[in-house]
Amino acid sequence: MSASGGTRAIVAALGANLAIAASKFVAFAFSGSSSMLAEGVHSLADSGNQFLLLIGGKRAQREATPQHPFGYGRERYIYAFLVSIVLFTVGGMFAIYEGIEKISHPHEVEHWYWPVGVLVFAIIAEGFSFRTAIKESNELRGKLSWAQFIRRAKAPELPVVLLEDFGALIGLVLALGGVGISLLTGDGIWDGIGTVCIGALLVLIALVLAAETKSLLLGEAAGAEVVKEIEAAIVDGDTVPRIIHMRTLHLGPEELLVAAKIDVKHDDTAAEVASAINAAEARIRAAVPIARVIYLEPDIYSEAEAAKGADPEATPGGPGQVAGH
Repeated sequence: MSASGGTRAIVAALGANLAIAASKFVAFAFSGSSSMLAEGVHSLADSGNQFLLLIGGKRAQREATPQHPFGYGRERYIYAFLVSIVLFTVGGMFAIYEGIEKISHPHEVEHWYWPVGVLVFAIIAEGFSFRTAIKESNELRGKLSWAQFIRRAKAPELPVVLLEDFGALIGLVLALGGVGISLLTGDGIWDGIGTVCIGALLVLIALVLAAETKSLLLGEAAGAEVVKEIEAAIVDGDTVPRIIHMRTLHLGPEELLVAAKIDVKHDDTAAEVASAINAAEARIRAAVPIARVIYLEPDIYSEAEAAKGADPEATPGGPGQVAGH
C-alpha cells in the first residue's frame, strides 16, 4: 500500500476534523447540546489520531540501526494501535458518559439552529474527507470488498481513516437525529440517547481497529497472492527445483522478510549453489519489490522426510507451511 495515498487521506481528514471540532464546540457553547459536546470531543480525538498517524509514518522512515537491524517500519502499526485506544477512551467512553449524564439530567436544547447548522456543515466536511479516503483506497483495493480490504491491508493508515470517517458520518446522523427529536418533542433525553449511541459506535470501531492493528503488530505473513508470486519466482525448475518450506513476515507495510529452505541438486558445487541463491533472490525482488530482506537456505529434498510431515519444533509457532526436510 502506497504511503502517499495514506498521507493524503490523513491530511484531508485532519483539516476537516479541526474545522468541525471548532464549529461543534461553538455550537455546544450556544446550545448546551450534549451531542454537540460529545461530537466536538470526538472530532478533537480524531484530529489527535491523525497527528499520531503522521508521526508514526515519519518515525517509520528512520534507517535501520544495530539495535533495530530490520528498521522501524512497525512503528506505523504501533501508532495505529494508539489511535484505537484514543478513539475508545476519549471518543467512545466520554460520549457514553456524557450521554448518560444527559439522560439522567435532561434539559431542552437551546438555540437549535447552532447544532443543526454545525451538523450539516460537519456532514459535508466529513463527506469530503471520506470521499478522499475512498478514492485513495480504491487505487489499492482492487477486487476486494471493503471488509476484506480493511482486514487484509498491511498499511494501517487508510483503513483507520476509512473507519474513523465512516464512524464520524454515522455519528453525525445520530447526533442530528437526537437533536431533531429533542426539538420536536421538547424532551432533552433524546439528545442524551443520541450521544450514547455515538459513544457505542465509536467503541465498536475502536475495537475493530484494535483487533486489526494487534494482528499487524504480532506480525502478519504476506497475502496469498504475494506468496504465490514469491514461490513462482524462487522455483525455476533447473537450479531450484522446489521449495522445501518458506516463511514470510511484514517488517512494515512496505517491507517484507522472506525466509525459505530451497532444494538444490546434490551434486552442485558451492559456487553453483551460491549462484542459484543469488539468481533466486534477484527474481524475488523483481517479482515482489517490497521483499527487501531475503534469506534462502539450500538443502537436499528428501521424499522420506517430506512424508513424515512438518516438524512442529522446526520453526516458531507450529508446523511449517510446506512439509520437507
